Amino acid sequence: MNFGQLRNTAPELRVNDWIDADGKPMDKPLRLSDMKDGYKIIYCFQHWCPGCHSRGFPTLRFLHDKLKDKGFDFAVIQTVFEGAETNTRDKLRINQEQYGLKMPFGHDTPPAGERYPTFMEDYRSGGTPWFTVIDPEGNVVHADFRLDPQRFLAALGADDVELKRA
Repeated sequence: MNFGQLRNTAPELRVNDWIDADGKPMDKPLRLSDMKDGYKIIYCFQHWCPGCHSRGFPTLRFLHDKLKDKGFDFAVIQTVFEGAETNTRDKLRINQEQYGLKMPFGHDTPPAGERYPTFMEDYRSGGTPWFTVIDPEGNVVHADFRLDPQRFLAALGADDVELKRA
């Protein structure tokens, strides 16, 4: 399997189960067109994933705090490719509150007869934690297990942003 959709146009999101930034069920699924026109950062996790909590969520929180007012938009998706009995929908709000993340959270399980959730299939992600960054033109410019926040901000030329380790 070729991981990541680098340099390709980002596929439309097919995740249908979402809560909004306040933890309320969304009336309709989040689509890329619902997000701001600038950069989009999509973070994938599973509740039981140690790396998601030790590295992923802290990195996401750091980037959100630094970039939310600079035209960036964020979404989080629990991609349930294993442990469906533990990585349940109720974990969306738990993690949203635990990390103080005011952004939409989606719950993505494999469609009937499929092995992987829609995001993993469409974006060729390799598991969790997983960061996908989509540029303002709609192209995937980063897709990997890690996203170094200092290098990312430096690559963006974010000189006015204080660079600290997440």
